Amino acid sequence: MRQVMEISRKTAMLVAGLGSAAMLAGAFGFQLIGGLEPCHLCLLQRWPHAAAVLILALALVTNWRIWPWLGALAAATTAGIGLFHAGVELGWWEYISTCTQGSIAGLSAADLLDPSKTLPTAPRCDQIPWSFAGISMAGWNAIVSAGLALVWLFAATRRA
Repeated sequence: MRQVMEISRKTAMLVAGLGSAAMLAGAFGFQLIGGLEPCHLCLLQRWPHAAAVLILALALVTNWRIWPWLGALAAATTAGIGLFHAGVELGWWEYISTCTQGSIAGLSAADLLDPSKTLPTAPRCDQIPWSFAGISMAGWNAIVSAGLALVWLFAATRRA
C-alpha cells in the first residue's frame, strides 16, 4: 500500500490522461477499422475523454492544482454518460426517439417521397453492437472511466 501512496501527482495524471487517450483510440479503432458506426450517445461519451486529454496537456504545462480535479470531472462525466447509455441498451430507461429510430436529417422532400430510395439508418442507441464478457462498449466505458476518475482524484490529493 505504501508504494501506491508514493506515486506522484504527475504520474497519476499521466495514467489517467493517457487512459482517456487510449479509450478514444479504441473508440476510433472500432469505428474506422471495425466498421462500427457510433450512435449519438457513443459520440457524447468521446468529448469528456478528449477534454481529459487536453486537461492532461494543460496540467503538464502549467502545473496548476485545479487540473486533476477537472480531469476527474471529465472522467466522471463520460462514466455517467456510459452508464446512462448502458441503461438505454438494456431497456432500463428510454432515450430520445431520434436515437432509437434512425435519422432523416439531410434528406430532401423528394427523397422522402420516392419509394425507390433506401433511407439511411443511423446507429441506434438502444442496440448493443459489440460486447465483451456480457458488457457493452458503453458499459466498459462507464467502468473504465470511473476508474480513471478515481486516478484523477488520487492525483488531485497528491503533492507535486
